[in-house]
Amino acid sequence: MFKNIKQLTPFSLSLLAIAFIMSISQSTMTTTYPILMKNFNVNASTVQWLTTGFMVAMTLVMPLSPWLLDNVPLRKLLNSIVGIFLIGTFIAMVTPNFTGIIIGRLLEGLAVGALFPTFQSVIIENTDKSKRGIAMGVVGLVMGSALAVGPIISGIVLQWISWRALFILFFVILSILIVILQSKIQNTHEMNPAPFDWFSAVTLLGFGGILYDVSMIPTTGVGVAWWVILILSISLLIIFIVRQMKLVQPFLDLKVFRYQGYVPAMLLTGLSYSGLIIATVLMPLFYQKIFNFTPLWSGLLMVPAAVFLSQLNPKSGVMLSKIGLKKLVYIGMTMMFVGYALLGVFGAASWFACLVAAMLLEGGNAFIMMPAITAANNALPKKLVSHGTAIITTMRQVIGAGSVVIASILITTINANDSFINALLLTSRWFLIVPVVGLLLTIRIKSNE
Repeated sequence: MFKNIKQLTPFSLSLLAIAFIMSISQSTMTTTYPILMKNFNVNASTVQWLTTGFMVAMTLVMPLSPWLLDNVPLRKLLNSIVGIFLIGTFIAMVTPNFTGIIIGRLLEGLAVGALFPTFQSVIIENTDKSKRGIAMGVVGLVMGSALAVGPIISGIVLQWISWRALFILFFVILSILIVILQSKIQNTHEMNPAPFDWFSAVTLLGFGGILYDVSMIPTTGVGVAWWVILILSISLLIIFIVRQMKLVQPFLDLKVFRYQGYVPAMLLTGLSYSGLIIATVLMPLFYQKIFNFTPLWSGLLMVPAAVFLSQLNPKSGVMLSKIGLKKLVYIGMTMMFVGYALLGVFGAASWFACLVAAMLLEGGNAFIMMPAITAANNALPKKLVSHGTAIITTMRQVIGAGSVVIASILITTINANDSFINALLLTSRWFLIVPVVGLLLTIRIKSNE
């Protein structure tokens, strides 16, 4: 693992360090929900906006990343992204009311949404094709580990300190990090200035509208307002797509879809992210609701899966160049299938079975997500890498959010007619369809990809 990390440039390592700290914020807040509901006297649907708003904000900004890279020098762009995140974190840290936390989380989401496709594009652009698998394996280590350790950190902090300590932790570490790494930041991306297309920017609200609609199904259901938002969002996206095809310098260059191998790889990244994020949703419920572990212990029991993921990610990058994407994905999807099956059959009988299942779900992600992103971008010319990455990260977010919503709906619906234990078991079995779809999709990938 450390050998692979040493192969990256100091600039790439700087990007990874910043991304790691900001990525952790994605998955830390769910553990604080009960505390915040009590402290601010808000209900479950309201507190859920800490996650829903964050995801919507991320999705709105991700498609803008190619324009930002082409028009804003990297040093200025990275400092601005971190600055927005710090402002949001500070607001959430000191606010006396719940609205302040929402505003803070929205700003954090905007920053993370701009950072994710940007730092991945820059690392890919600055790495030879022969070494991209290794580089993206390390990126997968950072992103996957951050998502996995988020609940662990929040569980430990909340056991002894206030929820505000989570924001203080992010603020202090990131502030120190961005100051220390200033000398490492380089303007490596080739600038390609273009006017900012406000009309396209407005139509991008369609992405956020769809994600908002999907996220609100468990709390508001599907009513007239839901359908209105969905139709308007789809209409905006259709306008966006038509406009991008006409512009000389589009926000998102949709020509990436013409390159063979890009679309299957893009969809595979979303499916693999689904397995990772569902593991972080289901496992705390198994540990706390079935085996009555404390939040601290349920967080600590996620450590083996996080370590397993961190060990496999760099290895998968090396294996990509040796055995190809197709065989890697078969391995990863098989691991995910066994993980869901293990949860669905033995999840209520043994906490150890849950631990092994989490390791398989997260470990399977290591063999799919970053290798698929690498393969997708290797199919593109360098000038389209930022556009390809922006589309992948946006679609991954939508698929991941959709998976969380489906899990919530399944658990709630089944629990209404059965026990909570059976709701978790049956939900795990339903999610077997994800790796099955992944395996079917893999058939379309050529063996040499």
